[in-house]
Formats: sequence, structure tokens, C-alpha cells
Amino acid sequence: MTRVLILPGRGNSGDKHWQTFWERSHPEYQRVLQREWDNPHIDDWVETLNQAINADSSPVVLVAHSLSVALVAHWAARHRGPVSGALLVAPSDVEQPAYPAGAEGFAPMPLQALGFPAIVVASSDDERVSLVRARQFAEAWGARLDVPGAFGHLGSLAELRDWPYGAERLEELLARR
Repeated sequence: MTRVLILPGRGNSGDKHWQTFWERSHPEYQRVLQREWDNPHIDDWVETLNQAINADSSPVVLVAHSLSVALVAHWAARHRGPVSGALLVAPSDVEQPAYPAGAEGFAPMPLQALGFPAIVVASSDDERVSLVRARQFAEAWGARLDVPGAFGHLGSLAELRDWPYGAERLEELLARR
């Protein structure tokens, strides 16, 4: 059986976030809990993710939002494991000058192939990443870029609830197994 690991961005995903809605609908999905949500350090986050991925040998699909998209890129640059796919939603451009301080070590963004199938989903009006950068990330990672429209950062404020569009992309990755 393929495990689904939910990877929230900075601050964790609250009650109105689509990741939380997915967990409520799918109790078998596992949220990876970081020790420090507000002032994250890349080495700590990568180690926590690596432990979750390698908790057993069953295949894993990662569902990352925002800063955790960078986490997946950093993990893939350092490790290998039973990852069979990744849904990478609303990547934060950690290299832009306006990116909030307090996320130590996330920049520069790794720009090499991830080594597993991935879909990057980016909004056309996300204040944290331009479509040009989202496309650059997707191409570098060997991922497909999907743009569902103008939804801002595709998080809690977008009020996506159970977000069928994203769920369809996840199902596509799970079906590849």
C-alpha cells in the first residue's frame, strides 16, 4: 500500500487548509510534524522528512505545500527512499528578496531532477512565486506544471476546502504505482 505523507508549509496547515480537509477525509494520510514550524531550519526539516519516508519500505507519495515544496527539493538532493511521486503545491520562491526571514538554509532552491514523478501546481497570481519561477522549478525537477487559475497562494485563504482539483492530481500520482 502506498503511504501519503502530508507536508505543510511554515506555520503548519490550519483547520481551513485543504491539507487538513484531506486528512479528515483520509485518516490513513499522515501529516509529517516538524518540531519548529515558525522559524524552520532546513537540516531539521529534512531529517524529520527522511525519518517519515523511511519509517518502512512501502512506497510514499508526498503532498507538499509552500515551504515544504523546497523541503522536498532539498530532501531529494540529499537522500533516496521509497518515494513514488510528489504533489508540489504553491512553491515558495525562497530566493526572492521579499521572502520572509526565519527559514534558515532553504535558499538556494535545489534545481536538479527529483528522481520521481512530480506535479507542481501553481496559481497564476501567487504572491510567493511567479509563474516564470514555478515553471523553472518544474522543468529543473523533471515535473509537470499545472496552473488551475488565479487562487493566490493555494492555502487557507483560498478556501479550497477539499480541493477536488488537487485531489485529482494526487489520484493520478497514486495510480502510477
